[in-house]
Amino acid sequence: MPDAIDRKHFEAATFGDGALQREILGLFDTQAEKLAGIIRDASGRERAEAAHTLKGTARGIGAFALADAAEKVEQGDAGALDELARLAAEARAAAALLLAQN
Repeated sequence: MPDAIDRKHFEAATFGDGALQREILGLFDTQAEKLAGIIRDASGRERAEAAHTLKGTARGIGAFALADAAEKVEQGDAGALDELARLAAEARAAAALLLAQN
């Protein structure tokens, strides 16, 4: 889990602004939970669109492994669904830890 979010990337992307970090991590948590549910329950275009959105959200905070898994799902790799679910949970847990430290 420590590597679920690249802290250096996140720090740079948020200019080290604690208030901005808290806001972004809160939004990420909410969005990741929602999108992971859609990806799990949907198929076809709806799944691909949710995976695309999650990919961008994850890259924005430095959750690169999650973004890569979301890209696989976006491209139709249903075999990556379990990996995506695991990585989404890890990234959400890492975000919660970062929030607690902020």
